[in-house]
Amino acid sequence: MDPSSKPCPFCDPSIRGRVIAELGTVFGIRDAYPVTPGHSLIIPRRHVLDFFTMTDEEHRDMFAFFGLLRERLLAEDPEITGFNFGMNCGRSAGQTVPHAHLHLIPRRDGDCEKPQGGVRGVIPGRQAY
Repeated sequence: MDPSSKPCPFCDPSIRGRVIAELGTVFGIRDAYPVTPGHSLIIPRRHVLDFFTMTDEEHRDMFAFFGLLRERLLAEDPEITGFNFGMNCGRSAGQTVPHAHLHLIPRRDGDCEKPQGGVRGVIPGRQAY
């Protein structure tokens, strides 16, 4: 992934208009292409490629913020019964924006036919076991 190939959408000043909350070194926005209603992203303020290049402080803030955002989403929507969360690190893992960001995806009973296996579904045919 070549970070210089196009401007980073998470570093663009216009992103400030989409911020839903902030904590320390990270901020949150709603995903522009949500998998489910409430799908949010937690993003370090500093331009950093992925989870593995984040600082310890950024990790701590991201996971603290993750818990706060989860509680907020549960308070907003009583239909939420679970969550998927994760990061894509590297092109082969599906990362399309070269700036670390954690996906927090609210789940609801019945939002997909067979949820067993969850994130294993990133590889077609490997979700069910």
